Formats: sequence, C-alpha cells, structure tokens
Amino acid sequence: MTTRMMRFAGVPRARSVLVCVAVYCVAGVCALLAGGGFVGAGALLVVAAADLAATLAVFACSFFLDNSSVYDPYWSVAPMAIVAYLAWRSGSLTDPRRVALLCLVAFWALRLTWNWLLRWRGLGDEDWRYADFRSSRAYWVVSLAGFHLFPTVAVYAGCLPMAAVMLLPARPLGIFDGWALLVTCASIVMEMKADKDLRVFRRKRRSAPELLTEGIWSWCRHPNYLGEVMFWWGIGLFGIGAGASWWWSLCGATVITALFLFISIPLMDRHMLRRYPAYTERMKAVPGFFPFRNLPKPRVG
Repeated sequence: MTTRMMRFAGVPRARSVLVCVAVYCVAGVCALLAGGGFVGAGALLVVAAADLAATLAVFACSFFLDNSSVYDPYWSVAPMAIVAYLAWRSGSLTDPRRVALLCLVAFWALRLTWNWLLRWRGLGDEDWRYADFRSSRAYWVVSLAGFHLFPTVAVYAGCLPMAAVMLLPARPLGIFDGWALLVTCASIVMEMKADKDLRVFRRKRRSAPELLTEGIWSWCRHPNYLGEVMFWWGIGLFGIGAGASWWWSLCGATVITALFLFISIPLMDRHMLRRYPAYTERMKAVPGFFPFRNLPKPRVG
C-alpha cells in the first residue's frame, strides 16, 4: 500500500475502521432493498441485483471518502453474504456438501478480511494500484469500472457453483467433492502461510531492499495469488460435485485466474521491479505463479 494526502487522511485508524464497517452496513441495506425488489425471481437474479446495489453503494462511499481501498474487503465479504443467502434459500443444511461449502467459505472470508484489516492503515491509505491512476482526470470512472464493478462481476461469476451446491437436490458425495475439499483446504492453508510469512518478514527484515525468498515464497513469486486462484477452483469443483451439468459455472474460476495472470501479477511484478533492484534476478530464477512455469516478463518502465 501507499500513503497520499486524501480528504480524510487525518482520521485515526480505529475510527477509519468504524467508518468502513458503517459503509458495509449501508451496502448491506442497499443489497437487501435491491434483492427484495426481485421477490419470486431466480436466486441468481436476486444475488446479481443485490450485488450490484451493494457495489454501487460502496463506490459512492469510496468517492465521498476519496479512497478506493474502501472497496477492498468486498472481495471477501460478498461471497460470505452470497453463500449465506443461498444457504437460507435452500431451506436445509443437512447435506454435508452444503455444510462443508458454507464452513469453508466462511473461514476463508473471515481470514482474508482480517488479513486486509491488519494491513490497512486507515482512510489516508490507498492501495498503490489505485494511486497509480490518480493523475487521470477520469480516475473515478476508472475506479467505478475497473476497481469496483469488474471485481464484483468476477466474484459473482466465481460464486455461481455455490448456487448448484445449495439449490440443486442433494446427491451423494463423490470424487469431485473429495478433490474440491482437498483443493479448497490446501488453498486456504497456502494463503494463510504466505500472508503470515510476509507479515513476519516485513516486521523483521534487516534492510528495505531485502526480498522474501524462503519457505512457500521460494516456490513462486506470488504464492498468495496462487492460493486465491486455487480457492475458486475448489469452489467450482464443489459445484460439479453437486451437478455435473453445472460445469459451465467454472467460468468464474477461469475469469479469476485470468484476472490474476494477466492483470494482478504483471502489475505487482512491475511494482516490485521499480522498488527492488534484486527483483530482476528473482524473476529469472523463480516462476511467477505456477511453481514449475515462468510467466512472460513485464517490461520495465
């Protein structure tokens, strides 16, 4: 993250967190009102309407607070709300597949939101990805389309398999459920380990140019991103386990994978190249995403 003078930069961190909680309460009310306008409609349409309304509410607050990072927790908060609504709509949680999905998504969402909270320094702190666009007069148009709506669409698509699990008639567990459980649990553990090691490293590193190259960070340059992508493929496998005809819902995991491969990772690599001279050699020695495959190298400058 990077710090710049913004409208509410002087607000203390604790108060900033309370403001952010209030923003998401407002977004939740907007989601309920929008979803309530589609009573009797299909679950996916209700979720889409609520999701859009909540995103626009968060964007309005981001604009007022002059900080696009207010949206950042949405990535983990929205799936928890979506799976909870679908579970309620199912009317029954006796199916072990539904219980497993609900518990895994809840744990993932709470952990990821907490990890964001540990890093966020308050309303004067905006992610460097957003700050890089601040020089554009169309910044808030870019923020609405690229930093708010696009991630919401990607996450909505990633949540589609949850509808299969919660709304289709329960069926016996099978091989896809075993793989889903394995991949999802492994992804959560990988993200937890990567984030914890990074926090410890930042706290203890001896010099600013030093890079984290040990443990899980020796496998690839972005193990936290790899864990995140694996999580969404695990959710997709749960959907196939619930109904093989829902294979198309894997489009969400595909979109999220492309988002990380072609946007998040190149942006992060360019950012690291600007800040750390030794990162050039790290890119040559360590794959970017897949532990046994190098990604195309971004151009410097």
